Amino acid sequence: MPDVKLGATDIVIEPLAAHPEVLPLLREWFESEWPTYYGAGGRGNALHDLQTYSNAATLPIGLVAFSQNGVCGVTALKAASINSHAHLSPWAAAGLVHPAMRGQGIGGKLLTALEEQSRCLGFSCIYCGTSTAERLLQRCGWHLFDRIIHEGQDLVIYSKAL
Repeated sequence: MPDVKLGATDIVIEPLAAHPEVLPLLREWFESEWPTYYGAGGRGNALHDLQTYSNAATLPIGLVAFSQNGVCGVTALKAASINSHAHLSPWAAAGLVHPAMRGQGIGGKLLTALEEQSRCLGFSCIYCGTSTAERLLQRCGWHLFDRIIHEGQDLVIYSKAL
């Protein structure tokens, strides 16, 4: 996917595969944002997941957002996400904007870039499960698909036709 310059804030979105040097920083962000999963004692391995997202042409594919000050966000497009909905693919996942950069439209730009990546790969629909990003998905034209309890937590699943 070519570099995409988006908006007045000069956010550039590039494949994570092209920037292995940011993996240690993103690992720290994942561990801080999702401590019960990626932190000490959690079952996740942030560095492993980020390395898994470091593909350029096949799922899973990670995208990273850069501003003039450096890395500001990340997201991934995965083949599968929620076991109860394994028949659906692909999934927008691992969306994270640095807390100091939130509220500036970077999450929407990352989501739009994932949608474009999905189109380029030939998908006609994309899905996302979230407990925190409903307003972002709605602003970006996504539609409520399902409400479920996932691992004891309320979760909503959104979809978007591409």
